[in-house]
This record gives sequence, structure tokens and C-alpha cells, in this order.
Amino acid sequence: MKNLAQSILLTCLFCLPLIAVQGQDLSGVFIATEEVDGKQITHEIKFAETYSMHTLYEADPPSFIKTLGGFHTVTPDSLFVELEFNSDYEKDSVATVQLAYTFDGKSLVFNGNTKRTYTKMDSNEQDLDGAWMFGTRGPDTGQERRGDSRDRKTLKFLMDGRFQWIAYTVGTFKFSGTGGGSYTAKNGKYIEQIEFFSRDNSRVGASLDFMYELDGDDWHHKGKNSRGEPMYEIWMRRQP
Repeated sequence: MKNLAQSILLTCLFCLPLIAVQGQDLSGVFIATEEVDGKQITHEIKFAETYSMHTLYEADPPSFIKTLGGFHTVTPDSLFVELEFNSDYEKDSVATVQLAYTFDGKSLVFNGNTKRTYTKMDSNEQDLDGAWMFGTRGPDTGQERRGDSRDRKTLKFLMDGRFQWIAYTVGTFKFSGTGGGSYTAKNGKYIEQIEFFSRDNSRVGASLDFMYELDGDDWHHKGKNSRGEPMYEIWMRRQP
């Protein structure tokens, strides 16, 4: 019994350093609102296991403000993000972000700013959840794909009923556009409700219906784009 107790104690002691350096599980979508100069600003953060993005927009009247995101590291009390994109890079030259945080399982606060408390949305898992890279225009005839191999990328990120796409260039931080909002994906039908769109605020409020089919790590996406034009895209699941 003594040897068993010593073994259990040693196991616990060896586990402690690992527990100490791991951050909390922040996976999910977090929303906060704040009033700035009489305007209601929405902050939306999406956290995957190693990737996150933060977007600011005004809902009424609709107005996109900024977006940034990249690969993150989480410790018990701080978040570090190596940015892949930053729509305001030409203004602020920000390529990395480090923030202190507290999280109680539902409410997330950065740098002690309780006036902007982020609330975690309820889980809403659906077929297309995850990160996707634009590969090519369909149909698939063996043509070269863009994917994640080139500096110019188009990323689509879906989680808990929220979606966002971002077109950007790694390294130069050239930002080409973004849009997002809510979505449903079920039984081959995918519907987007646009809530922010950097290229044209008048598109906010539009509902777009598509058909989807999953083929391994490919997402075949068919329908009409926001201009009413026929489209067929093939998206590739982004590998961690």
C-alpha cells in the first residue's frame, strides 16, 4: 500500500507542471457589445483549438470596422496570437497580439476590462464546422488548387452557427475583404445570413441559399453569390 501511495503521489507531482502551463479551453464563439461615440459596436471572437479571429462591426446601420486573426497560444492567464491577417495593418502595423484574460466558463474578460465582457454562445455543431481554404472553381477536373500552399489565401471559418470568410495575403498583410454572419448547414442545404461585409455594407441582411456536398476533405459549394451569379466552389479542409 505504501509503494502504491508513493506511486500515485509521484504521478500527480509529475502531472502538475503540465497542468500549470496549459490554458483554459476557449473553444467557441464569444460576443460582446459596447457603445462608442453613440454607436453600438459588436465584437465577435471565434476560437478553435489553435486558431482565432476577432471582428468588429456595427449592426445598425450596418458598417464593417475591422478583423484580425491567426494562430494562438493560450496559457492559464494570457493569450498570444501570431496574426495571419489584420485589416488595419497599414494603419497600426500590428502583427502579434498578447492579452491577459480571465474566463469562468461563460464570460471572458481581457486585460481586466469588465465593461466589454464577452459571452460564450451556446454550442451549435453542424456539418460544415471548421476551417476551410478555397481550393478551386468546380467542377473538379484535376486542376491545380490554391489551398493553403500559396501566400494569397481565402479562409472560411464556421463555428456554432457563425461563419466568416477572409481574403488576405500572408507576409504582406494585404487585406482583400471579409464577410460573415450566421449560417445553417443541414441535409445538403447551406444558408448564410450576412451581418457584415467589408466590400459593400448594402449587402448586409441578405440571405443566401446554397447546396453542399462533403467528399472527404472537400466541400463542394454550389448556388448563387451575393450578386446573384451562379457559382461552384471547392473548399479544402484546413489541416491543423
